[in-house]
Amino acid sequence: MAYDLFKDYLPAINYTKKNLMDSDDPFWAKKYPAYMVNKVLSSFIDTLSKANEINKFASLDNDMQFQFLLNSIRSKKRFTPYLRSEKIADIECVKEYYGYNMEKARTALKILTKNQLKLIKEKLYKGGTK
Repeated sequence: MAYDLFKDYLPAINYTKKNLMDSDDPFWAKKYPAYMVNKVLSSFIDTLSKANEINKFASLDNDMQFQFLLNSIRSKKRFTPYLRSEKIADIECVKEYYGYNMEKARTALKILTKNQLKLIKEKLYKGGTK
């Protein structure tokens, strides 16, 4: 059986209030992604304090963490895109051309012009088909 963060755990905490840990399957508690649940819940103003509170007690059992969030957060549909870092289009070219790490490449992208980026791409072009 699949244990999905966005299809099982978060909907149960946010609006269905279904206690997943009471089911016949004992693996619900073992597969509970506490860190990811707290990370997603911390992006909402009304659940931020609860996520912060349960982060203080990260050593608690997964079942206890789930029960705390299930019973202390009000029922409401909360939708947000998953938090991911932005993918910058030209960063790989700058990293390869200058031999920079990610942080230095981001800084370099801020000061490079479009003509300079075009020149970098032309110099890195290896030919062939994709």
